Amino acid sequence: MPDLEQLLSKGLTELGVVATEGQQEQLLAYLGLMQKWNKAYNLTAIRDSQQMLVRHLLDSVAIVPHVNSDELIDVGSGGGLPGIPLAILFPEQAITTLDSNSKKTRFQNQVRIELGLNNLEVIHGRVEAVEDRQFGQVISRAFASIVDMVTLSHALLAEKGVFLAMKGRYPDAELAELPPQYVLQQSYELQVPGLDEERHLLVLGRA
Repeated sequence: MPDLEQLLSKGLTELGVVATEGQQEQLLAYLGLMQKWNKAYNLTAIRDSQQMLVRHLLDSVAIVPHVNSDELIDVGSGGGLPGIPLAILFPEQAITTLDSNSKKTRFQNQVRIELGLNNLEVIHGRVEAVEDRQFGQVISRAFASIVDMVTLSHALLAEKGVFLAMKGRYPDAELAELPPQYVLQQSYELQVPGLDEERHLLVLGRA
């Protein structure tokens, strides 16, 4: 049974993501904090550390090649996914996470402090709480539907910004209901090491 360090290192290599030794240590420290807080805060239904690493960390890291904005917001971030792994891997980039669950944002703030993530801003509240700001990339792996994502988060999107929607199976039905002011620009099938399920990243912009 490979240990978590080996599993992470191998997964990052397979994804083509370069991470320093320090960043890998931070990713594993984040995983450790998630396990510790999960007992009281119910951050995730997954309890097994290897499954957490695959389904949460590597799943989040799989989108790294598609992150290219100076300002990114992770909407409905929950326990900080994918926002916190991205903040670790992009230390020079401003990353904002947003969630309406106070327990989850409290956890995220603790991670920010303990891991020294000075580029991470954690906001507790709904989308309306940050409507005076706009972001080049608005990302989510939590929204029930793409329609909800673009409808509820539209005010956060910069003029030439894009939504990054993380989904399981390719969401044909959801895309068919996409409001006419938005278009699918690209879609990518993500290969998450150790995960046998379909994962997709959809890039949506204004028409």
